[in-house]
Amino acid sequence: MTTLAISLFFHFCATVIWVGGLVVTSLMVYPEVQRSLTKHPDLNQFLLGLHKRFNNWSNFALAILIVTGLVQMSLDNNYDGMMQFDNDWSRIMLIKHIVIIAMVLTGLVLQYVIVPALERTSLLLRKGKGNESELNTLHQRELRLTWFNTGLGIAVLALSALAGSL
Repeated sequence: MTTLAISLFFHFCATVIWVGGLVVTSLMVYPEVQRSLTKHPDLNQFLLGLHKRFNNWSNFALAILIVTGLVQMSLDNNYDGMMQFDNDWSRIMLIKHIVIIAMVLTGLVLQYVIVPALERTSLLLRKGKGNESELNTLHQRELRLTWFNTGLGIAVLALSALAGSL
């Protein structure tokens, strides 16, 4: 097995975890949880637990994607060097990396701003001191950012396919 084949295998696995997790969460988990939250407010804890578990896996996947992506890029015949954008492949890769940075930033906002605010508000609600409308607003922000990140993930897949076709 070559270095490229091994790198591709782990890169694909990490992509499935990161982008696949976003798609499953957006299309299946969130709609069902949102529908059920009105009947079972204790599902907030389930959702927060799901976030923590997904964050751990997605952070691990991101580290794998960075390492394997660098290996693959350095082995690609279209790669002319860092900050060289002389061909279509390198320009597509630049756009792809900008989109990935946007995904990482969105994920950081979710992980370090929205989820802690959800935890805090959920805890206050359980103690009878919280605000239900604030919790709903946070859930809507979370949902919008997750959908945005899912769209970015799909864009990364499309850009990867386009670069791979060159």
